[in-house]
Order: sequence, then structure tokens, then C-alpha cells
Amino acid sequence: MPAPGGPRPSISAFFPCYNDESTIAGLVRETDAQLRCATDDYEIIVVNDGSRDGSARVLAALVSEVPRLRVVTHEVNRGYGGALRSGFAAATKDLVFYTDGDGQYDVGEIPIMLALLVEDTDFVNGMKMSRSDPAYRVFVGNLHKFLTRWAFWLPIDDVDCDYRLIRRSVLARLELRSNSGSICVELVKCAQRAGARFRQVSVRHYSREFGSSQFFRPGRILRTYFDLALTWVELMVLRRGTPAGRIRP
Repeated sequence: MPAPGGPRPSISAFFPCYNDESTIAGLVRETDAQLRCATDDYEIIVVNDGSRDGSARVLAALVSEVPRLRVVTHEVNRGYGGALRSGFAAATKDLVFYTDGDGQYDVGEIPIMLALLVEDTDFVNGMKMSRSDPAYRVFVGNLHKFLTRWAFWLPIDDVDCDYRLIRRSVLARLELRSNSGSICVELVKCAQRAGARFRQVSVRHYSREFGSSQFFRPGRILRTYFDLALTWVELMVLRRGTPAGRIRP
């Protein structure tokens, strides 16, 4: 971040959206308010990943209300990783922030993330203060964090916390491939291999008010852990993940 009085950064903020018609408009409006105070140069991107509810209708109405909003539409659901890859590819500003479209994280904490992205930091990752989910999900989530951190020697504690601010210069050096939830591990490990310097910050995590998790379903869980196994072989055995071309949409 520049010194006080210096030029303010340009920021891309994006949300993957899958059946989030009840939460996505509020997130976009609050993000617009936060970024308007933080910088003169920003954009908001929503990746509508084949939503089957009214998300497309909500977003179409929101575009006229929020001029900085762009919508990237997947006609067919590509999975969480596919949505993130499209968001990273669509971002054009110096800094890239993203979080989920389901409203479980507070975009009002974006200024904290910006304050922590100082000269010697490239990647600010959130850590959930406490997880506002059912007990079984908290247990599974903690086990997942433990296993992935030590299997991949990750530089952060909570790879499952999708509340991140990253310099686009780092993202431009990565070639992400995952279409599932395994992309979070791939993103952090490849950024580490690319020389990114990390910082962590505690963030609030709220109970889901609408809908249900798209991840906690047998098919998606199996797909994610199958992809994680392949990713482990590629990154830890074959040592893929050194800086390469640009992120592909």
C-alpha cells in the first residue's frame, strides 16, 4: 500500500456466484460503498457460475444500479475452481480481492485487508475467528485445514478461508488448473512457489442465512479430494507450480 497521501491502489473485487440470489446484491452494494472510500479506480465482478435460481435476474437489475459492476456468465456450472479462474482472468486492476457470494464473510473488513497489504506483502489471507457452521462442518473443516497445511507445507493456517487480497502481479505468474474446491490449495501453493509474501488476519464468519452449501455434498467432496490427490502429486512430487504463463479463463 502507498504511504498516506500517495496514490491509491486500483482494485478488482469479485464474487463467485452459484444460486446466491438472496445475498449477492447486498454484497455488491456494500463492496461498492467500501471501495468508493478506498480508491478512485475499482471494478466489481460477479461470476455467475450457471446459477439455476434468480441470480441472473438479480444481477441484470444490479448492473444499472452499480456502474462499476461487470457480470461474467457461465451457461453451465464449472465448479468453484472454474468460477475463481474466470474471476482472476477478468480482473484488470493492481489488487484483486475475492470472497464467496453466499454472505458468510463481511466485505466491510476490506479496509483491514488493504491496510495489511504493505510493501513487503503480496497476499493477505483471512483466518476465521470462529466458524459459524454446524458442528460436523466445523470438525471436517478443521481436519481439512490440518491435512492440507501439512501435506502441502502451506504458508497459511486457514486455506479454507476464501477471503483474500492478492497482488495481480502474483496472479499473472500462475497457471491454475483446478475446477473444484482444490483450487484454494493450488492457489496458495503456487503463489508461494512464485515468491509471494503472505500475511494473515482474523476475519468474521457468519452463519448461512439462505440456501445450503454447494460443497458439502458427496459428489463434490469426492471430486475435490480426488483433485487434491492429483494436485499433491503434481505440486509435491512432480514439483509443478513454478511461475509460468498467465491465468487462463
